[in-house]
Amino acid sequence: MIRFEHVTKRYPDGTTAVDDLSFEVARGELVTLVGPSGCGKTTTMKMVNRLVEPTGGRVLVDGQDVSTVDPVRLRRRIGYVIQQVGLFPHRTVLENTATVPHLLGVKRARARARAAELLDLVGLDPATYGDRYPEQLSGGQRQRVGVARALAADPPVLLMDEPFGAVDPVVRERLQSEFLKLQAEVRKTVLFVTHDLEEAVRLGDRIAVYGQGRIEQLDAPATVLGAPATPYVADFVGADRGLKRLSVTPVQEGDLEQPPVVHLDDPLPRELGARWAVVLDREDNLHGWISAEHAARAGGTVRDHARRMDAWLPLGADLKQAFATMLQHDAGWIAVIDRAQRGRFLGVLTPARLHEALRRSIDADAQDVPRAQVDVETVG
Repeated sequence: MIRFEHVTKRYPDGTTAVDDLSFEVARGELVTLVGPSGCGKTTTMKMVNRLVEPTGGRVLVDGQDVSTVDPVRLRRRIGYVIQQVGLFPHRTVLENTATVPHLLGVKRARARARAAELLDLVGLDPATYGDRYPEQLSGGQRQRVGVARALAADPPVLLMDEPFGAVDPVVRERLQSEFLKLQAEVRKTVLFVTHDLEEAVRLGDRIAVYGQGRIEQLDAPATVLGAPATPYVADFVGADRGLKRLSVTPVQEGDLEQPPVVHLDDPLPRELGARWAVVLDREDNLHGWISAEHAARAGGTVRDHARRMDAWLPLGADLKQAFATMLQHDAGWIAVIDRAQRGRFLGVLTPARLHEALRRSIDADAQDVPRAQVDVETVG
């Protein structure tokens, strides 16, 4: 969808911002550009919509050389989201969102209807926020409006220049989560510039790690973290890249242990065969847990004594979420459920199994095989 062919950007003072850059972004792919300030990542992105003109080489969007397209027409076909948002202060949220469709000649009623749909899609009720002005919104809300406005003309390409960099960490994480859900629905081709490696890892289908004007490595996040291509990339991702990799390693069924289970309407057993058991309902959905100590001195049914289960997460959640859940609940294990099957219990993840899953993921990338085919040695 986006292709760079030997693209160079050299300024009159001799500074080379981008040096012989060649790479492609597939249709529907989100590629994050990450690197230190002044490395050329923003210049790269701006050459797609001709805010910066290349000195040499070609940039193509959907097979068309952008240098042959009128810049104004080109920019109306490409969504653009920046850190400062750039909303018109004298126009309402709904009017801001409908700006590009208006410019493209869409009738006012249709443009406003489309704007309302997009505001709802980014989590802003148009009935509540549509008539407000930008100054009446929080920073996070303004960023959502910026994303909605960029999508209003249904562009095939979306350019995002550190869009979440101006908000606090809590709001930033929430915006990232919401954007991932949005991207799963709309599947735009996205170039996303950031200086934050964790953000790049979390959002990108692939990461382009920039040196000075060049891409040092363009790979899946797990590969960049697990197998840095150069010493520069290894230094950039840091010695704690193993911890960063937790956020791109999903929990799989093969990572789970199978503890004893009992059902709500079972008579309370005197022996559980372990220190605790998981409590399920009739459909084998997770309900809670019960301890062996409690079972040994109580009577009645399991339902009478089951405790609430707070430490759980869905299959496919990443290992960072799993580790955070363990810490949050001071839990020695967490339950894993299958949301696709109405919460069916699958097993539990322990700290030892979490560590194994991380090691297996790293080895799988190194051997270029599925995780399930990797054996890891354990101690004990």
